[in-house]
Amino acid sequence: MLLLTVCAAAFLIGLFSPIRWGVLGFLGWMALLFVAHASVNASLGFAGTSIEDSLLLFNGSWLSYIGFNLQITYRAFAPVILALALPYIFRLARPA
Repeated sequence: MLLLTVCAAAFLIGLFSPIRWGVLGFLGWMALLFVAHASVNASLGFAGTSIEDSLLLFNGSWLSYIGFNLQITYRAFAPVILALALPYIFRLARPA
């Protein structure tokens, strides 16, 4: 459900983001969406458990826990990039 929500947000951002921002705007929105997705993943805990129980799985290491969530987000981020890129590409390909 989280992935669908982030994909929908990325699509809407791609539709309404100014084209004049160009590649830097695209990269900025992509970074912002990645950070938001990773932070929500980390705040939900591992497989729906509390953060305290999730930290027990990682021997109490916050760094390992955050690194794991960044890795999970990285692996699931391709549909979000696609949802952000499709409106950009469509809008750039239209004749002005």
